[in-house]
Amino acid sequence: MAAGGWTYATLAAKAEVDPKSVERWVNLGRTPRRTTAMLAAEALGEDVHALWPALRQARSARAISPELMALYDQRADVPVSAFTDMLTQAREHIDVLVYAAVFLHEAYPRLNDLLRERAAEGCTVRIAIGDADSENVQQRGREEKFGHGIESRCRLALMHYRPLVGVPGIEIRTHGTTLYNSLYRADDQMLVNAHVWGVNAYGAPVWHLRRHDNGKVFGTYAQSFDAVWATATPVQEE
Repeated sequence: MAAGGWTYATLAAKAEVDPKSVERWVNLGRTPRRTTAMLAAEALGEDVHALWPALRQARSARAISPELMALYDQRADVPVSAFTDMLTQAREHIDVLVYAAVFLHEAYPRLNDLLRERAAEGCTVRIAIGDADSENVQQRGREEKFGHGIESRCRLALMHYRPLVGVPGIEIRTHGTTLYNSLYRADDQMLVNAHVWGVNAYGAPVWHLRRHDNGKVFGTYAQSFDAVWATATPVQEE
């Protein structure tokens, strides 16, 4: 509501309820009826289950993480705007853990400019890409029947990011870890591209997470990034 300039009264009008009802949602954590919640979520441009996880849990006996925003069958189904919009909204943290992910630069040539802008506004940007000479990167190429292609893409990714080396607030590192998931984090949101043996990353699933007080999944991946970052090697200016 704050980001969109919504007041209790203006959102109440869209959701067809009294402003006091909206005030209770915000200040008392009340959950509206599903129909009302859908109207409010549509007006705000948010996922209804992200606003009120109880609505999702009420429909199923299974335990569902309140942090799961969306699940994509494969990365190729995720619009590039989902990545760039998320990064654009970041105010504190941007963390990227990949082997290459050159699709971002290829589909969005302004990526480096976007990262510079975020860093200039005080956002800490950490990019970890694969070390093309590491055994784990080369093994991934063999598993995905991609041969030396993945090594070449790691070198291409480094070439794309190298102009950012030395920019205040931005650090680029290379890592040689076994990459179980590619992570794209912007503050309290994260896109997780799972890796499946023998499948290229673009054909593997992606889940969109948003940190929630009652969830642990986001924190697990954030800690994983920090662990890899601690082992990674800073890229030096040429």
